[in-house]
Amino acid sequence: MAKKVGILFGMEDTFPWAFIDKVNELGKGEVVAEAVMIDKLEQGADYGYAVIIDRISQDVPFYRAYLKNAALNGTYVINNPFWWSADEKFFNNALMSKLGIPLPKTVLLPSNDRPTDTTETSFRNLKFPHDWDYIFNYVGFPAYMKPHDGGGWKSVYRVENAEDMWEKLGETGQLVMMLQEEIVFQDYYRVYCLGKKHVHIMPYEPRNPHHLRYATTHQTEGKELEKLLKIIHDYTIKMNEALGYDFNTVEFAVKDGIPYAIDFCNPAPDADRNSVGEENFAWIVEHAAQFAIEKAKEYVAGKPNISWGTFVTDNITKK
Repeated sequence: MAKKVGILFGMEDTFPWAFIDKVNELGKGEVVAEAVMIDKLEQGADYGYAVIIDRISQDVPFYRAYLKNAALNGTYVINNPFWWSADEKFFNNALMSKLGIPLPKTVLLPSNDRPTDTTETSFRNLKFPHDWDYIFNYVGFPAYMKPHDGGGWKSVYRVENAEDMWEKLGETGQLVMMLQEEIVFQDYYRVYCLGKKHVHIMPYEPRNPHHLRYATTHQTEGKELEKLLKIIHDYTIKMNEALGYDFNTVEFAVKDGIPYAIDFCNPAPDADRNSVGEENFAWIVEHAAQFAIEKAKEYVAGKPNISWGTFVTDNITKK
């Protein structure tokens, strides 16, 4: 009996169908792929998938619950829905600081507006005012302000000075924001990582319009470029091993030959043919299909089969 691979997705319309076709081509009838279809969700029920790739549950809580139930029954979910539910960008930064990955200087800011159903008394452990002199001197200006658990370049601000920061913080409502050092870069890369072992490094220009961000090339050349790409490859593996993500992108801003990790919590990264381009699209479709088939062949019904990063597994082992 063929093992089933499902893909759970929303508005994207190039990667999911190409992925399904590629799995069905490479699976040779032993592994088949389809779009996940849900007409009911009964507690503890097994709906028969060996593998599911998740592209949408960050926006649809019902789907996240479906994936956790599937994982309970042995489905290999890409990416781990339990870790994804717990993870956020500020923790990612804190973890990478312990692994020796170069990072922009970053601090976390309390939300501008109080969370719903809280009062001033709810914040008796928070000192007012914060040590703003230290924070501003540590991070410096210009800086970037972004949600600590956001994505898709939503609510990202470049701030010129303290006054500009206060004004823009006033637009963020209840979002908890990070204030992050600006890295004035010579090169910038977005890097696919699949299965914590397959790496695809793409020159990227975040200042371009969205559809032109991959329409760029390396500014570094020769032996220096070789060395830089090797470091980026090794950092990418190290970071995803720690986090446990099987499908992720990491972004690096390169200043004075040093790749600073800017963003590395993208477990449903852009894989649209119209933005990433044909070469990058072909790579991600091929490798995602190969990895899904690999995990499907390992599947044993009812046996827990979920990926955890070394941050979790090492700490469990130490207990």
